[in-house]
Amino acid sequence: MAQNSFEGAHYLASGFRMLLQKGIKRYVFIPLGINLTLLTIALIYLINQISSWASWIENTITSWGAWEWLGTALAWLIWPLVIIGAVLFIFFFFSMLANWIAAPFNGLLAEAVERKLHAEHGNQDTPIEDQGFKDLIKDTPRLLKREWTKLKYYIPRALVCLLVLFIPILGAIAFPIIWFVFNAWMMSVQYIDYPMDNHKISFDDMLKTLQTSRSGTLGFGSLVMLCTMVPILNLLVMPAAVCGATQLWYENYRSTYIK
Repeated sequence: MAQNSFEGAHYLASGFRMLLQKGIKRYVFIPLGINLTLLTIALIYLINQISSWASWIENTITSWGAWEWLGTALAWLIWPLVIIGAVLFIFFFFSMLANWIAAPFNGLLAEAVERKLHAEHGNQDTPIEDQGFKDLIKDTPRLLKREWTKLKYYIPRALVCLLVLFIPILGAIAFPIIWFVFNAWMMSVQYIDYPMDNHKISFDDMLKTLQTSRSGTLGFGSLVMLCTMVPILNLLVMPAAVCGATQLWYENYRSTYIK
């Protein structure tokens, strides 16, 4: 098992190294294109929103009159935390949307990575079959249903996290931390689910499996979250995370389900 954070995190680095390897790179381009488009939209939206928020805060502080100095002090304290929270929220939202659209292709990428690892490890059991695009089309409704299951798991828990923002001052300080940890967990759930779903492992069983190694799971998801916020690198993080998560699954969890 990936029992510590470093052990979980290093799989993402391994995923980046796989992107241009033979037998894998052809499955990378479609998820890469989807990620590029949606993250560009997210960046434009974020810049526009921050500009609007800055204007609103400036007008609000001006209206405080004699207490304007206090409003300015609070703005300097809270504004960086609001920006961090907004970046985490918006980029994760668009990453979830990209994963929803790219789910069928990410499944194919996870299959390709697993077949490569199977050959490298010299396992004697039957490797996962190459589904191909024809079978992918037939399987798309099931894959989208699985993404909907993940979304139903995510939304109520995200709303609980957002309630923290309504706690005066403390909420602005605590929210970025809580939001980051929660979404690091969700990043692991999102990506490790691809190889597990390829083997028709139920969503509930997948969650129970990940909970047996929380620190390793959070280590992987945390690094994915950090890379999502780094320009240029965030364009490659989705296919790299699929590759890394598949290796994490193969080396730590596969033997539990496949004998």
